[in-house]
Amino acid sequence: MNLLLLDEPDFVSADRVLLRGRRLQHMREIHQANPGDSLRVGLIGGLMGSGRILSLTAQQAELEVSLDQPPPPKLPLTLLLAMPRPKMFRRILQHCATLGVAQIVLLNSYRVEKSFWQTPFLQPDSIRENLLLGLEQARDTVLPELHIEKRFKPFVEDRLPELLGDSLGLVAHPGDYPPCPRAVDGAVTLAIGPEGGWIAYEVDKLIEAGLQPVQLGERILRVETAVTALLARLG
Repeated sequence: MNLLLLDEPDFVSADRVLLRGRRLQHMREIHQANPGDSLRVGLIGGLMGSGRILSLTAQQAELEVSLDQPPPPKLPLTLLLAMPRPKMFRRILQHCATLGVAQIVLLNSYRVEKSFWQTPFLQPDSIRENLLLGLEQARDTVLPELHIEKRFKPFVEDRLPELLGDSLGLVAHPGDYPPCPRAVDGAVTLAIGPEGGWIAYEVDKLIEAGLQPVQLGERILRVETAVTALLARLG
């Protein structure tokens, strides 16, 4: 935890917070914090700053906080992601939040198993928890927007062109395509498929909507590896 994230209910006054649960445990066991110590803190959706520990017990910690620093800027990137396997999904959410993705759209795909959509990791509380873990790692306070689109064709035909706007649209897919560009200056909309990749019909529909197919080379990557590699390359 590189940033202690605070929520509005934690505040007992304008500059005082009380913390319990996981954050308290982390302060005691990992930071080995003591009264008088200062930690990096940030308000979810707001500013960052410092927090001085006023008291610390096994039940709660009281901190005096000062928030005066803006969070780091987001990547101007919208990620269109075919719903991954549940075991990967949590890690991918954390990676996206850590790397600064502004918006995530979870898509259906022919190769996405129906059972993936039943995972408890899609519950709002679980999504929020994993995104917050990514923000803590990166020292960021602003959650990515996340939308779920379970119908591929209506989304791609009706909503994607408007979402794409003036951004550079890319669809990652193995094949004889140009390499993915590096260090793009400007907004990007990036589509990454499921294990096994998009089927040809899906690639064609994404191209019709305005996305350009690109590849990362001859190696076939797992989704979580491809997400990290592509975001690092574009950022």
